[in-house]
Amino acid sequence: MSVRAYQRDDRILMGPGPSNIYPAVTEAFTRPLLGHLDPSFLELLDETMERLRTVFRTSNALTFPVSGTGSAGMEAAFVNFVSPGDPVVIAVNGLFGERMVEVASRLGASVVRVDFPWGSPIDPDEILNAHPHPKIIAIVHAETSTGVRNDIQPISEGKGEALLLVDCVTSLGGIEVEIDSWGVDIAYAGTQKCLGVPPGLAPFTVGERARNLLVERPSSWYLDIGLISKYVDATGGRVYHHTAPVSMIYALHAGLGTILEEGLEESWSRHASCGQLLQTGLVDLGLELFAEEGYRLPQLTTVWVPDSLPHGMSEAEVRSTLLERYGIEIGSGVGPYQGRLWRIGLMGHTARERNVTLLLNALSEILKG
Repeated sequence: MSVRAYQRDDRILMGPGPSNIYPAVTEAFTRPLLGHLDPSFLELLDETMERLRTVFRTSNALTFPVSGTGSAGMEAAFVNFVSPGDPVVIAVNGLFGERMVEVASRLGASVVRVDFPWGSPIDPDEILNAHPHPKIIAIVHAETSTGVRNDIQPISEGKGEALLLVDCVTSLGGIEVEIDSWGVDIAYAGTQKCLGVPPGLAPFTVGERARNLLVERPSSWYLDIGLISKYVDATGGRVYHHTAPVSMIYALHAGLGTILEEGLEESWSRHASCGQLLQTGLVDLGLELFAEEGYRLPQLTTVWVPDSLPHGMSEAEVRSTLLERYGIEIGSGVGPYQGRLWRIGLMGHTARERNVTLLLNALSEILKG
């Protein structure tokens, strides 16, 4: 592997994946390692979990970072609450709704999928009428594959006894998330989006009602919340479960600290203003936005690739030119929209007006040939 493979080259990461991380997070990785049972580390872990409660807007005692990426959070959310035959209603309007269906199906759930066109939000009434007594209703709050925001609160108001499970991977820290006031029972996120931390942890929170319905012996030992809680919950004395990723906890602690120092609402506002600036600028360039108006995410914008590109370029060549000539990375579409969309992220430290200006100017130069 060449040395170049380890060089960042001052690139601006504006794809749907890892965002530019906050400077304090970079510093956190330089801290000397502590043992995962060292009292100083456990104190930092406790503070990290309290910061997560603040950002999730919850008082849930069981709020902690799962040792794994956002996909581990998704799997933990299902494996700890789904038994074979349980009716599970899943809203599908993008790739990650599809992934929920796959995970629940592997656990033997009786999955009731409710499909909506990619690029459109879910219809709460269709979700609520899909099954008379589901055990779980599962929704992706911010669909990374399409740039669409799905409303959570209307589902909570009509869900009855069902547990409400929400994917907050791309929303946490970037737009409003209100776990307690929205009545969300189970939620997970990822560190690499609006939290401005590298991928590697899945912030996770479980309400008391859901905690009382944990599967007694889930199929995954590693993701067994009942076991993990004995390590992360200090009230009854800690029981070793697995070796915590110490440096990643340092990083998450620093990323959350950066957001809370800025102010959570201010972080939402910064993402919103940058997203609006980007979307207006893209339209001014003659490009067409993909996600339905009124439900567009500010932190993840999807835009149609023009039918005609200069010099016969492909959409991949446009992205490559942005990366190599201007040091800006954007993402491609996925699934049925592979090669037809661009996905542009403004998440975490990347959500800055100067980055929007740089991208719009670079795209303008490329598209004008």
